Amino acid sequence: MIGREICGRVLVITLVLTAAFAVGCRGRQYGHVLDPDHNDMVGSHAAGAAIYKPLVDESMAKLLGRHAHGIRPVSLDEDATNPLRVCFIGVENASIEELGDFREEIYEHIDTHLSQSQLFQPISKRFVDAGLRESRLRPDELFLPKNQRIFATMLEEEGHPFDFLLYAKITSGTTRNNKDYQRDYRLTLELVNIHNGNNDKESALLRKGYHKSKLGKWKNYKHQD
Repeated sequence: MIGREICGRVLVITLVLTAAFAVGCRGRQYGHVLDPDHNDMVGSHAAGAAIYKPLVDESMAKLLGRHAHGIRPVSLDEDATNPLRVCFIGVENASIEELGDFREEIYEHIDTHLSQSQLFQPISKRFVDAGLRESRLRPDELFLPKNQRIFATMLEEEGHPFDFLLYAKITSGTTRNNKDYQRDYRLTLELVNIHNGNNDKESALLRKGYHKSKLGKWKNYKHQD
């Protein structure tokens, strides 16, 4: 009888310790610093860095490449050697996925391209956000000439005149095949000249497959490696 009691207690203690160890393991998390030559992680449920960064790089390269020979501002007193002053309004998300903290990351990535281009001179986001709050205008309302003048005048009075408005928009389209699906991600950049109303668009597209099993890629894209 005593032996059974001891065995029972040992079994209970063993189960408790095993459960505690399992809970502890589930709570652990590990991290590592990526080297510059490491590929970005490919997200299993959403776009992530492997999609958004290349979209920005491609669309900005197209836009900067086409304007490299320069459309100049209409104002006659503008020095043609100066960069074009751009007010980057922000990133609109019209896709099925939440951008989360990637909204700011996309903004900064585009803004860095503008700053390093030597073609465009972006206005600080802090001044842009303050101007929108002060004028009580939404970004989409700036397409109206009257609102453009109000906003441009406000920033100019603060010492930050600009020649162009820049908008970025993320869209997506989903194609389903039972439990597997493909999502097409597009980043569109729209550059608006506030002096004459002309606008220019550039975009980049990337496709990504999502699968419930490792065989999903082979089943849906078997003609590829």
